[in-house]
Amino acid sequence: MATSSYRATGVDIDEAQRAIDLIASAAAQTSTPAVLGGVGGFGGLFRFDPAAYPDPILVASTDPVGTKLKVATALGRFDTIGVDLVNQNVNDVAVVGADPLFFLDYLAVGHLEAEFAAQVVRGIADACAAAGMPLIGGETAELPGVYRDDDFDLSGFIVGVSARRNLIDGRKVRAGDVLLGLPSSGLHTNGYSLARRIFPEGEWGTGMPGLEGTIGEALLAPHRSYLHELRTLRSALRAGHGDLLACAHITGGGWTGNIPRMLPAGLGVEVETGSWQVPLIFTLMQERGDIPDEEMVRVFNLGIGMTVVVHARQAEAALAALPEARRIGRVTAVSEAGPRVVFT
Repeated sequence: MATSSYRATGVDIDEAQRAIDLIASAAAQTSTPAVLGGVGGFGGLFRFDPAAYPDPILVASTDPVGTKLKVATALGRFDTIGVDLVNQNVNDVAVVGADPLFFLDYLAVGHLEAEFAAQVVRGIADACAAAGMPLIGGETAELPGVYRDDDFDLSGFIVGVSARRNLIDGRKVRAGDVLLGLPSSGLHTNGYSLARRIFPEGEWGTGMPGLEGTIGEALLAPHRSYLHELRTLRSALRAGHGDLLACAHITGGGWTGNIPRMLPAGLGVEVETGSWQVPLIFTLMQERGDIPDEEMVRVFNLGIGMTVVVHARQAEAALAALPEARRIGRVTAVSEAGPRVVFT
């Protein structure tokens, strides 16, 4: 009687257990010898070897997918949002030089369907495996009093590690250093409240001239991970007795909100407009929404998802190591009251 009464409120314990069983199967595919036990315990267990990282520094981050979930729900596509979740968190620890250790997820729904939860977590597991880290646990919550039946939220939590000497902290950046950019795969996970206002749901199944696929497919393109590229770049620069000086993941806040986070006080960047090709989806949004340039750079990545700073003498080596990278600007001295990101 108690179980059926609870189910009548919108919470199905049996379905939740079935979801856990399916999720545990996906998570098990990411397991490494450092993981003790599996998904389903009260806490995830991870054996950390500090000898692998002299003077180890743990780096933690958390992020949700945001209103990109609305696009996934409308299109009935839930296989990529887990990839979004993991990759944006991986990037946030990679920019300071950390290797990802493990990941946890939080999925909250109004009405739980085990297959739906498993589809989301399979995407999470795939991205975790690609990053070489285990999914050691998480939480799936059925909250009918908070979310409507088709509403849900998705957040992730990552812990990484770096030897203190390998941290990328921006302290060695100087005026005259070179700003490089790595291309994004689209909007990634930012700016969707504005994007959905410009392109309403009724248009997501249609295309536009020059756009590959539908508008919805362009909006749902997965957030890219830059972990491999940053490792490759760092290795190449160290071979020439240099290193990455600073990195910025272009996420919420766009260019003007994120690039200053990687720079010491008194420094900014001049970004060369036209030094990379802006993907068509951004051009279409700007034209359709009549959005000024100043707003575009505050909201969207505009086709560059990761920026890095290197010494000018190592710029060519960096571009040779990552041919898709672009030289997009330079570091400059700025006044205290002046803008720190200027487009020229």
